[in-house]
Amino acid sequence: MSPRSSACPTRSTASRLRPRRHRFGARSAARLAAIALGGCIALAGCATLPNGKPDPSDRFERFNRAVYKFNTAIDHAVLRPIARTYVRVTPRPVRTAISNVVTNLGYPVTLVNSFLQGRLDDGMTDTARLLVNSTIGLGGLFDPATGMGLDRHEQDFGLTLGHWGVHSGPYLMLPLLGPSTVRDGFGLVPDYLLLHEIETVKAFKNNPYAEWSLFSITVINRRAQLLDEDPILERSYDPYAFLRGAYLQRREYLIHGAADTSPEQQFPDSDLQGAEPAPPGATPPLAPPPGH
Repeated sequence: MSPRSSACPTRSTASRLRPRRHRFGARSAARLAAIALGGCIALAGCATLPNGKPDPSDRFERFNRAVYKFNTAIDHAVLRPIARTYVRVTPRPVRTAISNVVTNLGYPVTLVNSFLQGRLDDGMTDTARLLVNSTIGLGGLFDPATGMGLDRHEQDFGLTLGHWGVHSGPYLMLPLLGPSTVRDGFGLVPDYLLLHEIETVKAFKNNPYAEWSLFSITVINRRAQLLDEDPILERSYDPYAFLRGAYLQRREYLIHGAADTSPEQQFPDSDLQGAEPAPPGATPPLAPPPGH
């Protein structure tokens, strides 16, 4: 073997030695999810139900309450302090711009699902909105589309399945992700794959650091938006049950109520400000979830 060949690896050898960075994100996420799920399963054996038996609409309530407790602990230890610091040190116009960019990057999910539901008018509006905010709005920093009458919609694959008659299934609290149902949990997969293809593969060239940075910004932005809702949960007697009811009613409204009624007409008795107060002498628990 010549000195040149011994000192310099061939192209095939170099390609084998090159780290496969595109697998870093998926492996790390799977490892994190497995750890979280294992911890929640362990806690489920210790979880207690308020009435001693699960709610008929929540057959996994014991497990869900354990997950909720786990999510709350993570939120209070990590997410909420970060979100509060983010709000304190970041000017409101900057936070608005960041929120606009995050929303614009995720808007292809709404666009695609509007068409999948047969809502052609909404789909065309969503397409125009995405194009306007991505160009005139400088990549989503600004939101000129709203001023032009291009309203923002909220759609995902879970809602698409519900639109076509798929039952929601039991309520499900997902580790680190928050409230869901069996149907909506499955719906997260195609939505994630769509955004992964558009953002990570096309926009960021399979760069896992860019993917995780965007994910972190999205989570912090979302948690910061929910800080004002923390006192509502804190005043409720059973935050878990309150959050479950609010989530299920909201999803039901998005599927069946958006066509011809307002949220107030669809759920006249579901005012979030009217949370049931704790009985005298009871200590209201703190339970804002990290992903809701």
